[in-house]
Amino acid sequence: MRIMVQGTSSSCGKSITVAALCRIFNQDGYRVCPFKSQNMSLNSYVDDDGLEMGRAQVLQAQAAGIKPRAFMNPILLKPTTDRKSQVIIMGRPFKNMDAAEYFSYKVSLKDRIKEIYKKIEENFDIVVIEGAGSPAEINLKDNDIVNMGMAEIANSKVILVADIDKGGVFASIYGTYMLLDEDERKRIKGIIINKFRGDKSLLKSGIEKIESLINVPVIGIVPYFNLKLEDEDGAGFRKEKIDGEINIRVINLPRISNFTDFDAFMFDEDVNIRFIEKPNEVEGADMVIIPGSKNTLEDLRWLKVSGFYEKLLNFDGIIFGICGGYQMMGRKVIDEEGWETIKGDEEEGLGFFETITFLLGDKKTRNVTGQAFGKNIKGYEIHMGKTINNKNPFVEICFDKEKYLDGDYKENKYFGTYLHGIFDSGEFRSFILNLLRSKKGLTIKKSFDLEEKRQEELNKLAEIFRQNVDINFIYKLMKEED
Repeated sequence: MRIMVQGTSSSCGKSITVAALCRIFNQDGYRVCPFKSQNMSLNSYVDDDGLEMGRAQVLQAQAAGIKPRAFMNPILLKPTTDRKSQVIIMGRPFKNMDAAEYFSYKVSLKDRIKEIYKKIEENFDIVVIEGAGSPAEINLKDNDIVNMGMAEIANSKVILVADIDKGGVFASIYGTYMLLDEDERKRIKGIIINKFRGDKSLLKSGIEKIESLINVPVIGIVPYFNLKLEDEDGAGFRKEKIDGEINIRVINLPRISNFTDFDAFMFDEDVNIRFIEKPNEVEGADMVIIPGSKNTLEDLRWLKVSGFYEKLLNFDGIIFGICGGYQMMGRKVIDEEGWETIKGDEEEGLGFFETITFLLGDKKTRNVTGQAFGKNIKGYEIHMGKTINNKNPFVEICFDKEKYLDGDYKENKYFGTYLHGIFDSGEFRSFILNLLRSKKGLTIKKSFDLEEKRQEELNKLAEIFRQNVDINFIYKLMKEED
């Protein structure tokens, strides 16, 4: 069985709807697998085989009770500039392409997607498929492999999700439906109105009208909720929390990647975490984090031009760099092979460490465990850089039978590591936060592992959907003969 979730727009709630359905089907005893043929995101993850995939499918796999695997997201596009993306196929970098080049190339991927999807169907009871953006993006419909083109490959019925919080929900539903071809319209079997605030009875007349216009039932009205879960893959989405005595600021780099590295702080009640874009927002912070970047050199230059460099030089709290952020904290970054800008390009770093980073084409993608300051950690590496002259590595990484040291730190003030997800570990997060608490004279506390809390949130998500969406209708759709 299979069902596909498409949307009237980006960030309407497709990813979280798929996660909810995966958890519900898992709770009901089915072997279920998420699938998104093509994803565009800088927020990626590395599976147990060292293959890269979009974070949204990771959450969906966790909702389904299975390990995330790259075949759940066989094509990942990671923007490197406004015009180009790194194309990752089945977890491995293929090449950098501009939009026109990829648009011409993607038709050759259709048979590969069919093959991957067929194997998934053979090994699971239910596949929950996610589209991308909107199926009504008529300029992109030729050779589509992610929306109605994917629905055709899978011969799947479609649930259309619409975001009412932005306004114009009925226009977006009607417009999306009417821009589709007749055979595509026939695949849409139900509508979910998402992110609703207020009295549902006020929607009655609008629902009756839209159902009469397109002859498709509204099968759910999902209320606006605030669960501590990753939502869309779009880089504009950030989890923030504004209450708490510990102030953490994450610099919102223009090419920020893996911004979910900081989701775990949402579960620490005394922590206030915000993404910032202006240097004066550093004021009052206890820790500033320089996150990962898809273009370290250009984001490093942006830090200097924007005025962050001067602010960080005079900052008296902790500065913590992850991956690209760690590279920026050293003496120099050199693009030896032209992976990010041009061959031989280089930039002086922020100078907090003595490190020098060479950007090289051998991309390291590993899912690892280890220790940092005696605290158990696990996470993953995704980087092309090689960093030398790190004087005080504080992370001992274990990968297979190999052990090696990573990162650098100085004076309990500067910390840098290549390890994404390091804050997900309750032990290590407690260590860092308690440094800040001690400095402010606050009570020492213990943090929970993110995974433990994530499972609780996924169960809450499933309950919200069970209460507000006709799940029996979806089961009936999947069991009907075509």
